[in-house]
Amino acid sequence: MTTPVISGDGIFSHIFLGAADMQKSVAFYDAALGALGIKNLGPFGNGWVLYGRDKPAFIIARPGNGEVPSSNGATIGFTAPTPAEVDAFHAAGLAAGGIDEGQPGPRDHLPGAYAAYLRDPAGNKICSYTFV
Repeated sequence: MTTPVISGDGIFSHIFLGAADMQKSVAFYDAALGALGIKNLGPFGNGWVLYGRDKPAFIIARPGNGEVPSSNGATIGFTAPTPAEVDAFHAAGLAAGGIDEGQPGPRDHLPGAYAAYLRDPAGNKICSYTFV
């Protein structure tokens, strides 16, 4: 069986997640994504905050309809080059107010997978994966 490749290049133009408290969410994503080399590219438009390595690909903002953000059943995965970066992502996210949804470690559902899961301050589930 071949090891799957998960890449930041793919079929999505961007991902948008709702945030209930932008200050908490920005602090969380600055820490967790910063551990993966993903930068806060600054505010845009109506209070959106954009993240990416070279171009915006991930956006957090208050939902446009004013409703409470909800993402039950959805998970956003961020790539990491090494297990150490997955560990750093998880530790930084916890230190910035995230909630553990799965400690860093091997995952049996994909060959060679090493991952960690968090909930952000708005309750969105995110993870980071690498393959060894």
